[in-house]
Amino acid sequence: MKKLFYLTQAGIDELNAELESLRAKRIETAEAIKVARELGDLAENAEYQSARQEQERTDSRIDEIEHILANVEVIKSNGAKLVGLGSTVTLKGSKRDMVLQVVGTIEADPLAQKISDESPIGRALLGKKEGDDVEIKTPVETHTYKIAAIA
Repeated sequence: MKKLFYLTQAGIDELNAELESLRAKRIETAEAIKVARELGDLAENAEYQSARQEQERTDSRIDEIEHILANVEVIKSNGAKLVGLGSTVTLKGSKRDMVLQVVGTIEADPLAQKISDESPIGRALLGKKEGDDVEIKTPVETHTYKIAAIA
């Protein structure tokens, strides 16, 4: 059974842009390998070894992105009645308010307020509706928020 990767269209676009950039970088790296190869003994040629390692990292990331894009499912809006993948949720709390987007694990970026559906916060939000209370547990304490809006 193949694993599906859940991404928003913006996440797919970002991966496609990264893939194109890596393909261009791979051409540059191949040229660097060619130049370094001409410098002589490959066993003691630091430029050659460095370029080969860079090529391996680039190839690995290209393979990873191609695998993700081959097994991607686009997150579609569910009509904003319940929190699901792709939902942007406004939470009101006693100390602070938050706006979070629930995304798949590949696209998660907590610093950009994109949380994974598999994270504790994401799991707490999934399936809730506007007006519901949500308990978010952190290592230090538990906070209670009210879902003010779902978009």
